[in-house]
Amino acid sequence: MTLPRRTGVAGGHPPVRLVPARLRPADVVRLGSAGLRTRPARVVLSALGIAIGIGAMISVVGISTSSQADLDRRLAQLGTNLLTVEPGQTLSGEEAHLPEQVVGMIDRIGPVTSVTATGLVAQAHVYRNDHIPAGESGGIGVLAARTDLLATVDGRVAGGAFLNQATAHHPAVVLGATAAQRLGVGISGVAQQVWLGGQWFTVVGILHPVPLAEELDSAALVGWPVATGRLGFDGSSTTVYTRSREDAVEAVRGVLAATANPERPNEVAVSRPSDALAAKRATDRTLEALLLGLGAVALLVGGVGIANTMVISVLERRAEIGLRRALGATRGQIRLQFLVESLLLSALGGAGGVMLGIAVTGVYAATQDWPTLVPAWASAGGLAATLLIGALAGLYPAIRAARQTPTEALATR
Repeated sequence: MTLPRRTGVAGGHPPVRLVPARLRPADVVRLGSAGLRTRPARVVLSALGIAIGIGAMISVVGISTSSQADLDRRLAQLGTNLLTVEPGQTLSGEEAHLPEQVVGMIDRIGPVTSVTATGLVAQAHVYRNDHIPAGESGGIGVLAARTDLLATVDGRVAGGAFLNQATAHHPAVVLGATAAQRLGVGISGVAQQVWLGGQWFTVVGILHPVPLAEELDSAALVGWPVATGRLGFDGSSTTVYTRSREDAVEAVRGVLAATANPERPNEVAVSRPSDALAAKRATDRTLEALLLGLGAVALLVGGVGIANTMVISVLERRAEIGLRRALGATRGQIRLQFLVESLLLSALGGAGGVMLGIAVTGVYAATQDWPTLVPAWASAGGLAATLLIGALAGLYPAIRAARQTPTEALATR
């Protein structure tokens, strides 16, 4: 619209110059939203495309962050100060062996708080009964274990009890979680007997999964004395578990090889199980990148949908544009109207996408027993991305609408 402005007096008749009226921000928003209210179905579908794209990206970021928070929580509970020592290989490529006194030597390291070991009883296998063929061992290994094993690896018993000074000298066995499942022994199966090393052993306990020592999950654990006395075990440790002070983990790690085997430290492999958990989490980033790419494609499709909606809106509303131009609306005002309409449409989809992403993250995190975390930057970035896409998608239709003259627009009515 225009308002008259007197600029001076000439010849007794004051000339009048028409000056465009300025639109207040509220008027701009009202004009932009009016176009959306007249086509609700089309608006919902266009906003839905944006919402799916933003929701996909926010849920990927949220699930990734929640997973990382769960990993940090688990590591805080389990501790990152567990180190394992295993025999490596000799220079000729053969399997090396740890000295028999390895546990005592490592225990002399000042910052070490606890140390224990297991030994593989290679010639022994365990079966559900004595009728199972020898080749069907189910991949269950037999390990000689010290009685302080659980305290060092932070393991827990699901049923029964762990080996003690009494049961370690008798044919008693503790099954890892996976081993018990493969042998068909449930928690209520404590006191059941299994065929181990050609003789009957009584199940005295079943373990929960041990995150930092997953090799124990598929193992049958017997006492060190009974392994050497009845199963032909040579007493060599194959895995040594060491706990040290948190502030001295790297220092202990640096001297473990030389302490475990002073003569051949190059034949000792030292690792930190918590690093494996972190590495496992890192491998998920490839999938996350793929999902983010799919979310970006969905967001692009949503932007195309907004551009299509705005172009059609310009074509359908030529008469309205012509009437407003005839009443004095400037090209800038027409351009601003359609640009605001596009931004409102994208903001509607962005807000819906943020809520969708948070909801998906919450539901998935709840099913995994994770803490629900959605970074603030992800939500803010999602809204910013939608507004940017909305501005780009609505720019051409807005310019096209502004270029129409009143005569051209009204002629199509």
